[in-house]
Amino acid sequence: MKSTRSRLALIALSALAGFTAHAAELESTTPVAAKTNGEKWWNGNCERIDADIKKMEGNIDVAFVGDSITARWRGNENWTKHWGNYRAVNMGIGGDQTQHVLWRLQNGDLDGYKAKLFVVMIGTNNMWSKNPDPAQAAAGVKAVIDLIRSKQPQAKILLMSILPTGEKPNPGREKRMEVNQLISKFAGGSVEYMDISAKYLDADGMISKEVMHDFLHLAPKGYDIWAEAISSKVKEIVGEPEKK
Repeated sequence: MKSTRSRLALIALSALAGFTAHAAELESTTPVAAKTNGEKWWNGNCERIDADIKKMEGNIDVAFVGDSITARWRGNENWTKHWGNYRAVNMGIGGDQTQHVLWRLQNGDLDGYKAKLFVVMIGTNNMWSKNPDPAQAAAGVKAVIDLIRSKQPQAKILLMSILPTGEKPNPGREKRMEVNQLISKFAGGSVEYMDISAKYLDADGMISKEVMHDFLHLAPKGYDIWAEAISSKVKEIVGEPEKK
């Protein structure tokens, strides 16, 4: 009897673990509007993106999709320096996880235009929970690129690695490396993967404030690193930018 109970308990625990993992994956792949910094703030950012898309009058060279790391590029000299001569749109919103990007992409961010290239960096905010699951974050990234492919089939997608965080090596970095290993497998067809995470690390594995001022968000030099890493690929796909 005791042996039977033990087997039943193991079966129940296995089922619970499977359900928990499935629920986590659903969370990352189910589109939902965010309330980061308040619902009004988030909705205002969505409206800002919609307005920027309309300015492109149906044609976009390159659209950057992501969270605050992408969003903070917009509106500064660094953005103008690298992307000012392109028909470029910044679709980043601070705090967004994969499910929030999915909501935005399903609710206007992929409509009314044709893009040549999407540069996607998303998933790091899915890793801030107490027990982050790299597979869950990767599933969300896969859902994002699948949605872009379905609604913008003519476009290429440059899928970026998520970046390391923290001044020193830490478990959070290791988890993010696991995410990168998983999402690297999504390359193929219209999707190309590029891992630039090592470019932000010193030889001893430290991150300097020169590239990430708070060891999470990029400083101007950090954006230069990103831009320089992808500029040749952007030109290959989009062509030379217009002279303005």
